[in-house]
Amino acid sequence: MSRYNARTVEPKWQKAWNEAEAFLAKRDDAKQKYYVLEMFPYPSGNLHIGHVRNYTMGDVIARYKASCGFSVLHPMGWDAFGMPAENAAMASGGHPKDWTYGNIAAMRDQMKPLGLSIDWTREFATCDPEYYGQQQALFLDMLEANLVYRKNAMVNWDPVDMTVLANEQVIDGKGWRSDAPVERRELTQWFFNITSMADELLQAIDGLDNWPAKVKLMQSNWIGKSRGIDIPFQRRDGGDPIVCYSTRPDTMRGASFLAIAPDHPVAKALEADSPDLAAFIDECRKMDTTEAAMEKAEKKGIDTGIRVAHPIYPDQDLPVWIGNFVLMDYGTGAVFGCPAHDQRDLDFARKYDLPVQNAFYMPGDETEVGNEALVPDKTDEVVFIDHFAGIEKTTSADAIDATIDYFEAKGLGTGKVQFRLRDWGLSRQRYWGCPIPVVHCSDCGVVSEKKENLPIALPDDVTFDIPGNPLDRHPTWRDTSCPSCGKPAKRETDTMDTFVDSSWYFARFTAPRAATPTDVDDAAYWMNVDQYIGGIEHAILHLLYSRFFARAMGKTGHLPQGTEEPFDALFTQGMVTHAIFQTRDDKGRPVFHLPEDVDQDKKALRATGEPVEIIPSAKMSKSKKNVVNPVDIIDQYGADTARWFVLSDSPPERDVEWTAAGAEASWKFLGRVWRLAAELEDGTDTDAALEKEAAKAIHEVTMGIESFGFNKSVAKLYGFANTIQKSKAGPGAKRKAVKTLAQLMSPMTPHLSEEIWQHLGGEGLIAQAKWPKADESLLKDDTVTMPIQINGKRRSEIEVPADLPKEEVEKLALADQAVIKALDGGTPKKLIVVPGRIINVVV
Repeated sequence: MSRYNARTVEPKWQKAWNEAEAFLAKRDDAKQKYYVLEMFPYPSGNLHIGHVRNYTMGDVIARYKASCGFSVLHPMGWDAFGMPAENAAMASGGHPKDWTYGNIAAMRDQMKPLGLSIDWTREFATCDPEYYGQQQALFLDMLEANLVYRKNAMVNWDPVDMTVLANEQVIDGKGWRSDAPVERRELTQWFFNITSMADELLQAIDGLDNWPAKVKLMQSNWIGKSRGIDIPFQRRDGGDPIVCYSTRPDTMRGASFLAIAPDHPVAKALEADSPDLAAFIDECRKMDTTEAAMEKAEKKGIDTGIRVAHPIYPDQDLPVWIGNFVLMDYGTGAVFGCPAHDQRDLDFARKYDLPVQNAFYMPGDETEVGNEALVPDKTDEVVFIDHFAGIEKTTSADAIDATIDYFEAKGLGTGKVQFRLRDWGLSRQRYWGCPIPVVHCSDCGVVSEKKENLPIALPDDVTFDIPGNPLDRHPTWRDTSCPSCGKPAKRETDTMDTFVDSSWYFARFTAPRAATPTDVDDAAYWMNVDQYIGGIEHAILHLLYSRFFARAMGKTGHLPQGTEEPFDALFTQGMVTHAIFQTRDDKGRPVFHLPEDVDQDKKALRATGEPVEIIPSAKMSKSKKNVVNPVDIIDQYGADTARWFVLSDSPPERDVEWTAAGAEASWKFLGRVWRLAAELEDGTDTDAALEKEAAKAIHEVTMGIESFGFNKSVAKLYGFANTIQKSKAGPGAKRKAVKTLAQLMSPMTPHLSEEIWQHLGGEGLIAQAKWPKADESLLKDDTVTMPIQINGKRRSEIEVPADLPKEEVEKLALADQAVIKALDGGTPKKLIVVPGRIINVVV
């Protein structure tokens, strides 16, 4: 008997699949389609074990659906634009293009040995001119449909890298790469009009039945619909009213100040004449404006000297402050502060000695607010203090509605629905991105490039020795002629946010070589994505932008009706973790060690014997040296072992810890399955018990795959293999059972399964074989074992026919020796039979 050798077996079957074109996605209108897609990777150059888990999950689904008779689309591509490539070029003196395509080649070479059922003929990278040229065509169509526009906006400007930074790239007020203090500048930027679809995007979330609830909540919160009111506050100096947007006008009695954004027109008007105000505003413009950062930042302000009248109590003056916690791009850039019922306002008021006055109390507790704001849920009942609209005891939610109605009736404000969602700024002052296909003409203004001139390809002859965008200083690329009048003009040198590239790639995969962004007929067949798989870190922006793009592509004729929600089902997988091994240097700082340098049994370094501190189940990190390289695992154990392990130990939505012992155990099990097959002899016998177990295995493994319970399927396959091994059935019955085992394992361990299938005389490739179907009649047990509990403790059990009437079960229970002994000639106080499950006897 030959030993199973993954090093020779796995390449053999990968070659066979390629020659048979087993995974080519073929449009067949006579067959039902299934589109499975994993979020495509950024080509960093290194595949990690987390990738293996992600892609193996998708592969299990793709192989299973193909064996069920579906036309399967399972593609792969590369999210290839972005700053890492440009930064690498700056550091090495190379070119982003060379770095990116080199990494793609490396990752493809690492990925293919996994035996994934990917249609590689559809592969593309978002930095391919063929791809981003179609993205430029989409942009022009969206511009014509008023889904793209240009306006002035405040941005984070890195004065060293000379580029706009996203909020997430500003860390402690400094550029994430340059470490230079970031400035807030007003620049002309391009925007996608995503807010025009805000309500539609929000309402559609309820229909995403096969999305995780937490992702739907995150989407809903990000869009952030609220009903509020615009309230004009009259200035005492006769200036234009300052309009505040509020979602809590019911707290107006407690208003004690107004706070305006540093970029508010009133602040800008005062800045020129007040050095103190100008210095404060300048400090604010250097802040990190992410929500998380602003939440943690110290709340600071400066009094403008302006006073406004309280709209309800006009004899009261409210001071107007500039606050570093107010953003111009939400609401009106001005808020009224009610310290008693907002913790941020309370912290601000205590710091600057501003009044704090309750607008309501909790029933039975008239305690004045101290250093903790009273912020009940909107559904909690509260007792209002002399509310101007006559409201007494009610919920905050009802009070808000009543207050808005009162303000509108009195002409004191205008009710308004507000969204937290802002329009999507897509301008980036970078080279390595999709060029925006417009030109700037002194006579015609902003002019769209003609589609026949697409793609507007990036020039290769650029350098990064000078900070800033190389496109701005390119000697020939920037200068062009106006598509409208033919006069000299300049190209737009901003490139698109890389989120754009990943917001429509799923549609391009349906016809990746089409001369237009999509082939609508192909899109009508393949869309929507039936199963999308990816990390929870993309639960907000990527998914939201993709949902927007699907709608925009429908409006511009690139996707058919019914594809507004591009992903029918979404699964967010957990991470693969690994222990960290560390010692300490003479200053107490951690020194990290590779797993292979550690004797884990002795918890010590192999070379020196120095004790090692082990931190279990930590996120993989190159800096902490706890990263598992899939190439090493495949070389040592084979791809099927890696695939089997990442599916087996934990529910797929949870993290799984990679351990050497776990990988070894998986490898040994697969070897045992091979020996089980290799040792079989021919025969024609059958075995009813083994056929029954096979039917159960087919049913449970199928249910596990269908429900993303891969670990449950794997557990059942372990059990089925053990049952076969222990069975006293003849060789014919065992051969049949092992062939079924190989088919059920084939989505998880495709190479081993092909080898077993061939060895046992299976017809063709197991990858193209029909999925086994369980005989329903064999899924019903003829008998059941029912435990007998006496006074709550298990004392015996009886085996009875599954359909035995309850009265007959009672008779058999009373005849059991353990029950007879416990009763000691008496009768039970209670005798409870749960059919098919348990018997309870109370003595």
